[in-house]
Amino acid sequence: MPNQHEFPEVSTVWLRAFLEVARSGSFTGAARTLGWTQSAVSRQISSLEGALGGGPLFDRLPRGVRLTEAGQVLVPYAETVAESLGGAVRELAALREITGGRLRFGAFATADAGLVPQALAAFRARHPRVHVTREEGFTPVLLERLTAGHLDLAVVSTTGRAPLEAYELHHLLDESLYVAVPAAHPLVGRAGPVRLGQLADEDWVSGSSRPEGTLLDAALRQGFRARVAHVVGEWTAKQGYVAAGLGVALVPALAAASVRPDVALLPVLDEGGPARAVYAAAVRGRSLTSAGEAFVDALRGAVREISRTMA
Repeated sequence: MPNQHEFPEVSTVWLRAFLEVARSGSFTGAARTLGWTQSAVSRQISSLEGALGGGPLFDRLPRGVRLTEAGQVLVPYAETVAESLGGAVRELAALREITGGRLRFGAFATADAGLVPQALAAFRARHPRVHVTREEGFTPVLLERLTAGHLDLAVVSTTGRAPLEAYELHHLLDESLYVAVPAAHPLVGRAGPVRLGQLADEDWVSGSSRPEGTLLDAALRQGFRARVAHVVGEWTAKQGYVAAGLGVALVPALAAASVRPDVALLPVLDEGGPARAVYAAAVRGRSLTSAGEAFVDALRGAVREISRTMA
């Protein structure tokens, strides 16, 4: 009998036979499905029982078989092994298929701060022969480039107002918001998230003079129109204005890791759903290439990694 700390040497052929017998309820039915003889199926099950300690996995009935308690315990583990191997086969097949070609994608600036580089590094490691070009821009410009055929894929963000009906959207994440304030701001150090209404009288630094369609939509949903004192498009420059006390600014979660030490981030109370959704967008009706699909998978993998580090 194998020691409980040993890793038993179990053939995947045995597990395949075991799962098929469990599904069909008989050795005969399993043999028919697998294209084997009944005696071959019986030998595989006997070998599996021996490797796992010798106890029976099936009760032999006058007609067919029934899982024993040990067999019932084994089923989900055998299914997990089968699913994992199937996933490995599919991923390896994808590696063989993407042996060249190109990927043209664009992304908005804060996605380029962490999400996109992490995804791109993983993608290049898996698909080194794909020629990749990228652009950076605001979401409306990226969508125009996508529609015109200059991009295969675009990492875009939306506050809920952007017209995205013409696009196939692959959801990546919903971003929470922070308010960037000077390090000496009176709200710094208070426990818990802030309501945007607490900052209704502040001057704001924004990428647009109009809050509609920007992160400042969140303020409109909370009942006030932010007073935009400075229009600054780039996040690093926004931090400079905030640090100098010229205003406060909304910051999405993707940009939170790059804040400078003389700026503090206050978490915003989520009162109206996620402030911003992030998608990988493709033109609806235009098939995404294998490289494009693989890059979407890499983006989702990067999102999982970022979520773990922020948890």
